[in-house]
Amino acid sequence: MITYENLHDTLSFYSIDCRQSYYISSGNPIFDFPEAPFRMDYYALCICTAGEISIEIDNQKYDVDAHCFLVAAPSTIVKFLETSKDFKMKLLFFDKNFLIKNISNPFIIEKMNLFSSGSYSIVRTDEKNSALLQNLLDYLRKKSRQQGKFTEEIVRTIIFNLLLETADIIETENNNVFEKEEGKKDIFLKFSQMIRDNIRQHRTVQFYADQLFVSGKYLIEVIKKASGKTPHQVIDETLLKEAYMMLGNPDITISEIAFELQFNSASAFGRFFKKHTSISPSEYRNRESIQ
Repeated sequence: MITYENLHDTLSFYSIDCRQSYYISSGNPIFDFPEAPFRMDYYALCICTAGEISIEIDNQKYDVDAHCFLVAAPSTIVKFLETSKDFKMKLLFFDKNFLIKNISNPFIIEKMNLFSSGSYSIVRTDEKNSALLQNLLDYLRKKSRQQGKFTEEIVRTIIFNLLLETADIIETENNNVFEKEEGKKDIFLKFSQMIRDNIRQHRTVQFYADQLFVSGKYLIEVIKKASGKTPHQVIDETLLKEAYMMLGNPDITISEIAFELQFNSASAFGRFFKKHTSISPSEYRNRESIQ
């Protein structure tokens, strides 16, 4: 079984040379999909324009059809399960550093509240909203092909417009009223980003509280109010995502995974994994035919 470690490798599956800071698809039908899960290393916006697809995101299964869209942050783990013959989608991948060039606030994307499920959102909207996003993607693709003095800035502006329209749709569809206290909101956003960056080395709540210059008690209060989960639960969920991803690579032993994830032993890793999934790491590999 081949494991695509990141989106770059997965795009190569389609013979796409993605060396730029963004990629916009043609929207043509796709007839073949990689079987292995892969980790997003770009931000992504994907819109289903026809047909249906079953997809697994961070180990949660979703059935997606026309006028549904996915918006995802780096670290999201995606696996294609099944598609209808008439399935089509339009998508955009972009690098955050490209988008926030010359912008002082590094959390501007997070402030849009795009990710209702941690690092992604799947939203079913209406034909009008779907057409709005598709038209912006088409315009973006057209402009990206015009090599002019201001092409990069035009592309960046259109992507911002897309994200803002997407955020507006998500807020309307989900009636999602986010925490309005900016100081607490910033802590939640920074906490989420820090976990994604440090999960293999650090998984104590106190480490992240110290990095954010707040008490552990205050961090628990903020994260609980923003996400409905404790910081420890968020850390465990992110750690489990890493475990799933590494278990998908048959070249890495379970003992090596335990060491990489800072467990004291393979047994300790096994207990953690079984607590959250009800099966052992080896049982998971056997079930998924990873050998």
